Amino acid sequence: MSAAASMSDTPPPADRRRPSVLVVDDSAVVRGMVARWIEEDGRFTLAATCPDGEQGVRRAGELQPDLVVLDVEMPRMDGLTALPLILKAAPKARVVMASTLTSKGAQVTFRAMALGAADYAPKPEAGRVGGAEDYRRELLDKLFALAGRRGTRAPERVLAAEAPQPAPAGPAAPAPSGRRGTMPVKLLAIGSSTGGPEALRAVVAAIASAQAARAPIVVSQHMPKIFTAILAEHLSKAGVPAKEAEDGEVLQPGSIYVAPGDHHLTVIGEPGSFRARLDQSPPVNFCRPAVDPLFRSCAKAAGGGLLAVVLTGMGSDGREGARSVREAGGHVLVQDQATSVVWGMPGAVAEAGLADMMLPIQDIGPEIARRLKGGA
Repeated sequence: MSAAASMSDTPPPADRRRPSVLVVDDSAVVRGMVARWIEEDGRFTLAATCPDGEQGVRRAGELQPDLVVLDVEMPRMDGLTALPLILKAAPKARVVMASTLTSKGAQVTFRAMALGAADYAPKPEAGRVGGAEDYRRELLDKLFALAGRRGTRAPERVLAAEAPQPAPAGPAAPAPSGRRGTMPVKLLAIGSSTGGPEALRAVVAAIASAQAARAPIVVSQHMPKIFTAILAEHLSKAGVPAKEAEDGEVLQPGSIYVAPGDHHLTVIGEPGSFRARLDQSPPVNFCRPAVDPLFRSCAKAAGGGLLAVVLTGMGSDGREGARSVREAGGHVLVQDQATSVVWGMPGAVAEAGLADMMLPIQDIGPEIARRLKGGA
């Protein structure tokens, strides 16, 4: 069979036990490169490749792939236009946007995630061989994490109400799961990754609606430079002032401070005089920014006045930080599995017995607002 045929034909039934991937990109070089990565990886089967959004929509309907890698900028039909049509044609597919590391690329990516894309992978600049290797690793890891939920629809932006669930108990838990806060929240720290931008938007909108932004809010979202600045803009539009954190600045109640891409954000000081610290120490859990160092520093600074929240994301970043939060007397909330795009991070915290409550995303914001306003 020719290389062209292997990249365009439907895989044989025996391969269907592996998640299938449709690649949509106008660059023949990129299509061939990503197709080769998928075929060599062993965890996936290649459904087809397409040079534009129109063909991507048609082939998605024909092949019903588990996963789609969708370029943003293409002729005839771009990725943003094709995305909702692909999701309609293949409702169970999880879509990863292939986005350039530019301000425009970041803006379009956030719009795509609001339209239903599960995640994104930043494409390297032209001519960066090392960047291509980073892109390969990140793209394949994200596809594999999303493949764990193939056959289910992505969480809807408005979900049916669910009762709060106590988190699974475990031997490492310093206190019983389901405990309520007993002292005012002086600092709110949130960690997230895959699916995080839309989860963060929902949480911030609920806090804003309840007029409950009464403490500084620090956020570590796994994202590269440029994207974190756009994330801050994205969160400001949800109703609470947000910006990238600056080294040494005093954290003001009622404002959100996002860890800049390629920097760890930590917090020093004490309630009433928290300050941000930025550094480029080695990645933690393969990430910079990472959640663990943020949570550890916040636990030291705020003690029992800290509320830490772990939202959807792949990996286990946040678990050890949550341990520090609990040891310092703070409280930990995690997003439930049903509404997480990937339940890696919140699941790791819950399964270690370190979560006080596990809630669907539509209940996390109101619960945070209640605690910020002094609810017991």
